[in-house]
Amino acid sequence: MSLQLVTAVNCASLLQPGCSLLQLDGSVFLFGQKGWPKRSCPTGVFSVRLKKGQLKLRAISFSNDSCYLPPLRAPAVTRVEAQAGGEPECYLIHGGRTPNNELSSSLYLLGLDSRGCNRKVTLRCRETELSGEVPGARYGHTASMVRSRGKTACVLFGGRSYRPPGERTTETWNSVVDCLPLVYLVDLEFGCCTAHLLPELTDGQAFHLALAREDCVYILGGHTLDSDSRPPRLFRLKVELLLGSPLLSCEALDSGLCLTSPIATPISCGASGGSAHHEYIILGGYRSESEKRLECSRVVLDDAGIHIEPQEPPPWTGEISHSRTWFGGSLGQGQALIGVPAPPDAHCFYQVSFRPEGEADGEDAAAQGCSQESTDFEDSAPLEDSEELYFGREPHELEDSSEGEGDTYNEEDEEDESQAGYWAKCCPGCLVDPNTWEPYYSTELHRPAMIFCSKGEDGHWVHAQCMDMPEVLLVKFSQSSSKYFCQDHGGLPWQEAQRTPARAAPPLKRTPLKKQHRKAPSKLNMTPAKKTFLRRLFD
Repeated sequence: MSLQLVTAVNCASLLQPGCSLLQLDGSVFLFGQKGWPKRSCPTGVFSVRLKKGQLKLRAISFSNDSCYLPPLRAPAVTRVEAQAGGEPECYLIHGGRTPNNELSSSLYLLGLDSRGCNRKVTLRCRETELSGEVPGARYGHTASMVRSRGKTACVLFGGRSYRPPGERTTETWNSVVDCLPLVYLVDLEFGCCTAHLLPELTDGQAFHLALAREDCVYILGGHTLDSDSRPPRLFRLKVELLLGSPLLSCEALDSGLCLTSPIATPISCGASGGSAHHEYIILGGYRSESEKRLECSRVVLDDAGIHIEPQEPPPWTGEISHSRTWFGGSLGQGQALIGVPAPPDAHCFYQVSFRPEGEADGEDAAAQGCSQESTDFEDSAPLEDSEELYFGREPHELEDSSEGEGDTYNEEDEEDESQAGYWAKCCPGCLVDPNTWEPYYSTELHRPAMIFCSKGEDGHWVHAQCMDMPEVLLVKFSQSSSKYFCQDHGGLPWQEAQRTPARAAPPLKRTPLKKQHRKAPSKLNMTPAKKTFLRRLFD
C-alpha cells in the first residue's frame, strides 16, 4: 500500500465536500460543485483526469434534448449497468442539496450521449417521473441496484430532510430530521415506487454505506440524529422481485462497524463457487463527531454472506491524522482519494493504493457501484457542508503509458497539441497561461479562443484575449475564412475598420431645373384683359 500527495491543478475550488464523481465509458466526471454552474461550465459537470500525481478538470456539455441538472450535493448515486439490447450504462441520481440549501426529490438518469473522434464527450440527462409512494426530498441517503429473477430495481434508504412545514418555526426553519426508516423500491422501467416498513429497521439513519450484490443490500454503519448515536449496525436487506408484488426481508447481523461517511473502494470481482463475489476496502469516515476512523477493513460479499476483517491502514500523514474533517472516494481497483479541507479552498489531496506491488493496472475492477459517501457533520457550524465525494474509475485510466488507441484519453496527446501550436504559440506579449487559464469569453468552455495570424508562410496562433477582440468579432471570424494579422504583424483589420469612417453613400444625381425666363407679356397668347392685368402686376 502507498500514500501519495496529489496536486489539484487549478481545480481545488471545484472539489468541494459533497460533490460526486461518476464513471461512464472509462471516463470520470465531477458532478455537484458547491455553487451554481459558472460561466466556465454552464452544465456544472467536469471531466476528471488523474495522472502522474496531478488532478485536472475539463468542462463537459450536454446534448440538446437533455433536461437541466442542478448541482446537487450529497445525493444518492448508484451505477446502472448496461442491459443487453436495452439502455446503456448510466448513473441514477436522487435527492441532494442545491446551493440554496433546498432539497431535491427528483430522480435523474445521467449517461453518455456521444463521444467524438477528438475525445469530446457529450452527456445526456433525463428526469424520470415517479408515481406511487414517492420518496420525499432528502440527502445523505443511499441508492443501490438489485437483481432478482431477471429483473432489476433500485433500493433507496435513509437520509435526512427538513422538518415538515407544519413543524417549522423561525428558530428551527433550517433544522433537519432523520427520514422515516422506510425502504423504497423504484422500478426504473415504469417509474413506480413502493414503500416498505420492516420491523428490524426502527430508527432512521443517514451517511451510511450500502454495498449490493445480486438481490441483497448490506447497510453498514450510519448515524441517527435523534439519539446522536453511531452503533455498529449491519443489516442485510433481501429483495425478491416477484411477478405480482416484491417481497422484502431484513436481517440484523452482529459483525457491524461503528462508522459514518466511509469510503469503499473495490479490490476484485471474480467467480466463487459459480457466482460473482465482490471484495472492498473500507477506509475513512468517522467514529464520533470529534474522532475520525483511521482504521481500514476488508469486506467480502459472496454466497455465504458478508465477511469483515481488519486491514492494515496506509501510513497517514500528520496533516491527515490531526485534521478534524476529511473527505474522499474510491478511484477503483484498490485505490482511493483522500481530501483534507484547508481554507480558503486549498484542499490537500492524497492518493491511497491498496494494490499489491507488481499487480497489472489493466485488470478488471469491480464495476459494482458503491453508495454515496457523505459525512453527517453539516449541522455543526465548524463542519458545515462536509459531505463526502464519490469517485469511480477504471484501472486503465491510471496507466502511466502514453500510448492510447481510439477515443481513450491520453494526456500526452494534449502535450502534443501544445507542441502543435494551439496552446503555446502566440504573440510575444501573450499573458495567457494555459495552466492557470480562466475563461474570458462566454463561448469558451474547454480552451482559450484562438485565431490564426496569416503573417508569413506558416503563420501562428494568437489568443483572442491578447488581441482585445470583441466576442462578436471572434464569432464572426471563426465562421469566415478572411485573412487577418496580429498586433505584432501589422495590426488588426477590424481595428483599422473601426478607425476608417463609414463609406459615404454616393450622392444622388439630380438634374438641375432649367432656368425659366419670363417672356414679355406681349409675346404671350393672352386675351386683352389678361394682358392688362399682368402689365399692372409687373409695373
